[in-house]
Amino acid sequence: MKSCLVIGAGMSGLTAARKLTAAGLDVIVLDKGRGVGGRMATRRIDDGVFDHGAQFITVRSPQFSAMMDEFVQADVAYEWCRGIGTLDAPVPHDSFPRYQPTGGMTAVPKFLAKGLDVRLGHRVSQLSQVEKKWRAEMETGQTFSARAVVCTAPVPQALDILDLGGHELPEAARADLDRIKYARCLAVMAILDGPSGLPAPGALREIDDSISFVCDNQMKGISPDACAVTIHATREFSHGHWSIDEKIVVDWLLSCAAPLLKSKVRSASLHRWRYAQPIEPHPQPCLLVGGKTPIVFAGDAFNGPRVEGAALSGLAAADALLGIM
Repeated sequence: MKSCLVIGAGMSGLTAARKLTAAGLDVIVLDKGRGVGGRMATRRIDDGVFDHGAQFITVRSPQFSAMMDEFVQADVAYEWCRGIGTLDAPVPHDSFPRYQPTGGMTAVPKFLAKGLDVRLGHRVSQLSQVEKKWRAEMETGQTFSARAVVCTAPVPQALDILDLGGHELPEAARADLDRIKYARCLAVMAILDGPSGLPAPGALREIDDSISFVCDNQMKGISPDACAVTIHATREFSHGHWSIDEKIVVDWLLSCAAPLLKSKVRSASLHRWRYAQPIEPHPQPCLLVGGKTPIVFAGDAFNGPRVEGAALSGLAAADALLGIM
């Protein structure tokens, strides 16, 4: 049986694993988190439910449209809106539906993970080639081996585990990967004591120099028992305030959002997304390295920052492996 390790149980890793498994490969998905999804993240705090990473899904390609049709037909996602406004134009409409996974963004990766061998809480500490196989060592000392690897971890993390494993990539491939950069994002999750008062559909973008996006998860349909608001800081604010004390960051962003919100904040917390969005992505949907023991790098840094880009990158990675195995 041909074997493959997939590192990362986000959208790219799960779509790749799903296609490779369907083709008959023996696939194990390794992820350091407690749940699948990566930045397609949903969190419950008290009686509030938050999408605090990716906020919705858009569709532009026929290939991903077919996947979205599957999600909608399975009641895993629904159309939320067709436009998100700014302060100057709060209710726009355009041609792109924004889809919301049912119950939160993690619903889609959970759906994709069904039937796959996903090992959560497995942080890969190093990745190396041993006797014509890839060997992934966990922080616990446990190891997994396979003929091929699909690595969908953020590129700096992928390079770190290869360096620690003593594996040297070809010079051109290493240079391509080194050029990929990411923006950070500070995300505040706030529970209000009443309705937010945000205009339909429950979100605004491009607020000011500090806030890029604010969304009412109750209006979006995932937080029925509390008004739970997600606030994303701008790229510049996040970079400049990354190491600042959490309370200072939260208080500042809440003060900036206060004119938008009609109810008082009951509680708030912060999440720091170190690899929130690729700002210098690779021009191809994936990067295949090697022949008999290949590794494929994939993720939203290879096909654009959207959920769709991540999914298409995962499919491309699977196709690349199937073409040589």
